[in-house]
Amino acid sequence: MLRLGTATFPPDEPVVMAIVNRTPDSFYDQGATFADGPALDRVARAVGEGAAIVDIGGVKAGPGAEVDAAEEIRRTAGFVAAVRERHPSVVISVDTWRHEVGRAVCEAGADLLNDAWGGVDPRLAEVAAEYGTGLVCTHAGGAAPRTRPHRVAYDDVMADVLDVTVGLAERAVALGVRPDGVLIDPGHDFGKSTRHSLEATRRLGEMTATGWPVLVSLSNKDFVGETLDLPVRERLLGTLATTAVSAWLGARVYRVHEVAETRQVLDMVASIAGHRPPAVARRGLA
Repeated sequence: MLRLGTATFPPDEPVVMAIVNRTPDSFYDQGATFADGPALDRVARAVGEGAAIVDIGGVKAGPGAEVDAAEEIRRTAGFVAAVRERHPSVVISVDTWRHEVGRAVCEAGADLLNDAWGGVDPRLAEVAAEYGTGLVCTHAGGAAPRTRPHRVAYDDVMADVLDVTVGLAERAVALGVRPDGVLIDPGHDFGKSTRHSLEATRRLGEMTATGWPVLVSLSNKDFVGETLDLPVRERLLGTLATTAVSAWLGARVYRVHEVAETRQVLDMVASIAGHRPPAVARRGLA
């Protein structure tokens, strides 16, 4: 059982996490939800389309203008409080690698800290333990935050992913983070080439076999774009194909831009797998 905030998710329930960027320079929306009004509208729309988690980020993942901890807090903490007031039952996640930001957003009502940079600030897990929040433990190949991979190599990429993510998860639990609030993430594109991300997807069953719930962040990423040679705005079908494969291999949480489309894919895979009945069943019965 996965427990985040006041929500519990049984083992066979796939969960959609909607991305809400509080940045002016996001690779996907170029600042469309930087202002409070559009960002709150985005949250409401995502929840209405089936997102159980919203993931709020105050710093662009890739290189760009410097954003210090104070500015990241300014972009996220007040917004977390506003979302908590308007959507008391939604799980609020914050995408950050800094413990100072983690503390501020936990004080504001966050339920989950999404550490996409592989524990580069070890104190973030301590904050999760202190506040009783969940924690995402991600493989980033040792990359520094906001850097792109350069000639990165692994003897065995999935072996490295497992070693790092399981190690981070076990450390978090030893620090006092609730075991039912810890997820592991292979970190597609982070510290990886396109071939590495494809292999991590192909071998995702090795991650789900660990028993830790697996989060995948696939949405419109470069490995999809390079595989199909498509720009950001034309990567939805490739993202959904990767989502279906990941769902079949047992991933639990899906961090996405397009909520409604992802929800349909996950529901279809769950029904094929026998975990979800059809929404209606009339054919051949009349």
